[in-house]
Amino acid sequence: MDLTANHFQETAVVALQDIELQTALDRGTGNADSRRRAVIHELVHAQALRQQGRGARLRALHDFPELLEKLEANVKANGGHVLWARNSEEANRHVLEVCAKHKLKRGVKSKSMVTEEIGLLPALEKAGIEMIETDLGEYIVQISHDHPSHIIMPVMHKTKEQIRDLFMEQLKMPYTDEAADMTRFVRGELRQKYLEADFGMSGGNFLIAETGTVVIVTNEGNGRLSTSVPKVHIAVVGIEKVIPTWEDFATLIQMLPRSATGQRMTVYVNMFNGPAREGEPDGPEHFYLVLLDNGRSDIYASQYTEALACIRCGACLNACPVYQNVGGHSYGWVYPGPIGAIVTPLLNGIENAEPLPFASSLCGACKQACPVDINIPDMLLGLRHDLEHVQDPA
Repeated sequence: MDLTANHFQETAVVALQDIELQTALDRGTGNADSRRRAVIHELVHAQALRQQGRGARLRALHDFPELLEKLEANVKANGGHVLWARNSEEANRHVLEVCAKHKLKRGVKSKSMVTEEIGLLPALEKAGIEMIETDLGEYIVQISHDHPSHIIMPVMHKTKEQIRDLFMEQLKMPYTDEAADMTRFVRGELRQKYLEADFGMSGGNFLIAETGTVVIVTNEGNGRLSTSVPKVHIAVVGIEKVIPTWEDFATLIQMLPRSATGQRMTVYVNMFNGPAREGEPDGPEHFYLVLLDNGRSDIYASQYTEALACIRCGACLNACPVYQNVGGHSYGWVYPGPIGAIVTPLLNGIENAEPLPFASSLCGACKQACPVDINIPDMLLGLRHDLEHVQDPA
């Protein structure tokens, strides 16, 4: 995805005048934030759990290099392969080399923001490899030649009516105004794709170091189908997703779905420990884990290390009055909203995203919504200070 973060002010003005976008954002962010509040407030120990989750993420960052080495050793012990990628180009090259090695030409992919970050689909297309997005939101983005506008809900920027018209035009879907009917129709379109695919791809919500396990959470079942039916599974995951133990996972999995979608638990929690073992009825023959740095080590070595604690729930987006009004595309890169206003400058250079630290009222709603209590306003202030120094080094 091209970086256009420096055009935030211009794109935000356009977004504010887009009636359909405003309708979609009102529905999407309002519903998501109200559901989050409801399920979080069910927990009498919500704040204690939040701090426990924060502790899990900060412990992981404290022992970051050692945990990554432990993860690698355990993935290999499980029969998998670990490929380290310093940047986007190296990550894409790893994937293309795996495809060449196994003669892979047709893939299915579950939702992954990190593959958006590295521009994987254009690289595969250039090499003549077909990749189908199987997450409903990502599939809508793909067939409309668009980009995701939200970390969790890729088509937050589209109304149900726009999606209906897209399906009728692109997929020849019979007219319906029922979301369940639209979903059922697309499920029928995608089911055969899993059977035809010779490899599947995923991201990862968590990497559990003590057992070398990749975890993804989904609501549609596409993650399980994408990674267990094809003969090869390739997971591309940012190195910051590593956590020490299953006990840490048990804490964080209580907070992630509540904060992301307002659910007590997602419908599917899938765990991968490498290729299928002898006697197992399903699972891939080969498993590859691509661990992506792409600037994360630089963040780790900076004063903004805490930004890596983010569990990508999207709660700060839904609570942010700026995101609520301008949507995700205005931020000009893969990660929008308050956390994107930090991550995008840190990964791409603050001079390439200079308006973003100012795309905030500093109201604190993002920090209040964050399930691991990241001090987003404080980091935005720090980036504003850094930007002033870059502009006036004297």
